[in-house]
Amino acid sequence: MSSEQPNNPLHGLTLANIVTRLVEYYGWDGMAQRVDINCFKSDPSVKSSLKFLRKTQWARVKVEDLYLSTFEKQSPWGDDK
Repeated sequence: MSSEQPNNPLHGLTLANIVTRLVEYYGWDGMAQRVDINCFKSDPSVKSSLKFLRKTQWARVKVEDLYLSTFEKQSPWGDDK
């Protein structure tokens, strides 16, 4: 199945994994500074963020882009390539 999206760097990652890893790296305040959406500013949680991001494509794209720009030189598991 990995041949279905061989050039997609996010293939195999869930949105929950992406958000969790970004929050571990930047914290909620850092996330809110980089992606200006209320779910990162007002009483943030992974659950509320996922609910919003699944319904709001433009915000999801910003979060995915942030993930790629932050971790593009590392594997999704935190190991250097």
